Amino acid sequence: MNVKKMIIDALRPINVPVTTLTGNNNNSEYIIINEYNQSSSLNADDKEMSTRYFYQVDVFTSGDFTTIVAEVESRLKEAGFKRMFSSESYDNEAQ
Repeated sequence: MNVKKMIIDALRPINVPVTTLTGNNNNSEYIIINEYNQSSSLNADDKEMSTRYFYQVDVFTSGDFTTIVAEVESRLKEAGFKRMFSSESYDNEAQ
């Protein structure tokens, strides 16, 4: 299962560039996705039967981010993903 591709495919209709690991400061707005953890979610007979993947999704924009964030949340939910938490922060480099 390629979870990264599933996330990118879910976000593609937003028309905001999606990248991994590092940003793309050539664009005024972009989304970065990073896998930060994988863990077993179901074991049977000492074998991993199911894996849980954790991804962080960051939205960078010099304008109003609320519309993009709402669409990201909606599209990921439609694709079957769950949100654990969200937070808002300011990045001086993304001015």
